[in-house]
Amino acid sequence: MGFQTEFNSVCKFKTEQELVELLENGRGNMKKSGLRIFPTGQKVIAYTPSNVATAIVRITASTAQINAQGEETTEVEMVLVRKLTEEESRVQTALAYEMFFGDVESK
Repeated sequence: MGFQTEFNSVCKFKTEQELVELLENGRGNMKKSGLRIFPTGQKVIAYTPSNVATAIVRITASTAQINAQGEETTEVEMVLVRKLTEEESRVQTALAYEMFFGDVESK
């Protein structure tokens, strides 16, 4: 057991449904496996499950817990600041591949 710190400018969704709810409602939740620390109060770039930058969000809450089955999970609450433009998305996605997700040529 231990906490994993998320890089403070990346918030990658695991499911399209969580992302759609955020984009449609302006607020959303994301569940992650493991105990993690997200930067509450900070703005971060949100990425689709396929690693495409899509929006700027503000993390409003991050709760890590061990459930009754002994599984470590973290739930993150966020609000949509704004969607990225096509150009912003292209640049942020390219940077994220170089820094976090792997080589740009491999996508």
